[in-house]
Amino acid sequence: MSKPLQFKLSEEEISRIVEMAWEDRTPFEAIQIQFGLNESQTIELMRANMKSSSFKMWRERVTGRKTKHLKLRGFASTKAYAPGHYKIR
Repeated sequence: MSKPLQFKLSEEEISRIVEMAWEDRTPFEAIQIQFGLNESQTIELMRANMKSSSFKMWRERVTGRKTKHLKLRGFASTKAYAPGHYKIR
């Protein structure tokens, strides 16, 4: 059995990671860029910070979900931009 990872994150950071992991369109790569946790570390953090039933429900949702992995997405993730939105008056 592997030794659990030690997370040196604030409660606020852990809360944000859990929120990002629950979001369908936030890929694991975004969590890695922002917090330095890869997918398996994120899963371990989720397991350690959620009730067992909530963790199981989350794992069922994200397993195989294309939007959680940038390489599996079939679309470009860009923000919408309306040219007339930023007109100077």
